[in-house]
Amino acid sequence: MNEYLIVIIVLLLYFSPIFYQLGIVLKERKKGNRKPFKRFLKIVKYSLVALCVLIIGFAIMSHTNYLDYEEPLTFDKYEKITFENFRGIEFLKKSLYGNERFAYVVTSIDWKIQNNYVIVQSLFHPSRSFVYNKNTNSNELLTHEKYHIKITELFTRKAKMEISKLDGFDEKRIEGILKQTELDERSYQKEYDYNTFHSYVLSEQKRYEQEIDSLLDLLTNYKKPNVFFNEKN
Repeated sequence: MNEYLIVIIVLLLYFSPIFYQLGIVLKERKKGNRKPFKRFLKIVKYSLVALCVLIIGFAIMSHTNYLDYEEPLTFDKYEKITFENFRGIEFLKKSLYGNERFAYVVTSIDWKIQNNYVIVQSLFHPSRSFVYNKNTNSNELLTHEKYHIKITELFTRKAKMEISKLDGFDEKRIEGILKQTELDERSYQKEYDYNTFHSYVLSEQKRYEQEIDSLLDLLTNYKKPNVFFNEKN
């Protein structure tokens, strides 16, 4: 059954007491009895409040699964990541053109600017990342998703390289580099998904893997999270 149809049915069932009370109100109003109307307004009020609480709860859980929470992982945990770490929830499960061989990963570039150094690192968010079927044995899909994590790490290292080139500590310029890096990273992530068609175009997938791995190797000196001024990372 279509998932949106299920949502409509659930909402109709949820509001069925209101429809029932509305019928009573209309019937009693003809007799001049206004008491059912006051009861109807109270039911509507509490129903809407409860619905708002449920919607907020669903929205929060859709963003981050706090019922099965796992804290963000840094890149040094990369090799240990499997689909078991994809703990996110999709109440209306998505698919890729009807194919259940589907997942998505959430990553971010995290930074903290101190007086004479900057901490910059890539993070993988398990409780915001989702896989349609946790029991999938598709190594190709897992590899594709994990390369999203590598892309974030790649741009994190690029940011640290650019920051290390500064003559001295300049908070505005550092923030400018980091914000531009985030934009570039998002753009590259979209390009990666588009050109590989989410791993289905194997030749493109392999090309990106080689490119990303080569660039990461070139930026090995920027592997550590701290960038100290007047010394190498």
